[in-house]
Amino acid sequence: MTPELTTEIAATAARLVVEEGLEYGPAKTRALKTLGLPARTALPSNDELEDQVRDYLALFCADTQPDELRALRELAAVWMERLAEFRPHLSGAVWRGTATRLSNIHLQLYCDDSKSAEIALLNQGIDYDVGQARNARGQTVDQLILDVPCPALKEHIPIALTILDYNDQRGALKPDARGRTERGDLAALRQLLDTDTTKDE
Repeated sequence: MTPELTTEIAATAARLVVEEGLEYGPAKTRALKTLGLPARTALPSNDELEDQVRDYLALFCADTQPDELRALRELAAVWMERLAEFRPHLSGAVWRGTATRLSNIHLQLYCDDSKSAEIALLNQGIDYDVGQARNARGQTVDQLILDVPCPALKEHIPIALTILDYNDQRGALKPDARGRTERGDLAALRQLLDTDTTKDE
């Protein structure tokens, strides 16, 4: 497959990520259909797609996306405080800085007992749906989905809580090939928020 076609797939998927709030996997699959390509066509990497998402945001959402991202990060911080006993780490677009108001907030919880997070939510009177996700080893794990109000955006935002084993935390902060981490704890998130505030001053 030519580099040009890979870029076209990534650009089409990026538009779907930003405009429809799709996750990377579904966006790539839909991009193939949109472009009329065979289902077996090689897909761009997540890094290639993220580069296109950043380009799209810079072109079309520069006036709105920074404020939306900050609102989502502040909401994530509130919930990370509420769930502090489970060592929450923020991941996904909100952590990486590419989120818009259509993005879900992804929190990873590290628990000795997978049911302990559910019990904590029930004790706080918080409703949730149960889904599934995959951990770093490709194993299926529980995911708890919350629908919470975001006052800054005046709408409800889904928060996906992926329940991981306590031992998985050891590799949680390893940087990728570009030196970026896939997730960060509350202290790291607050540092991002403080950095953004400094930029605005």
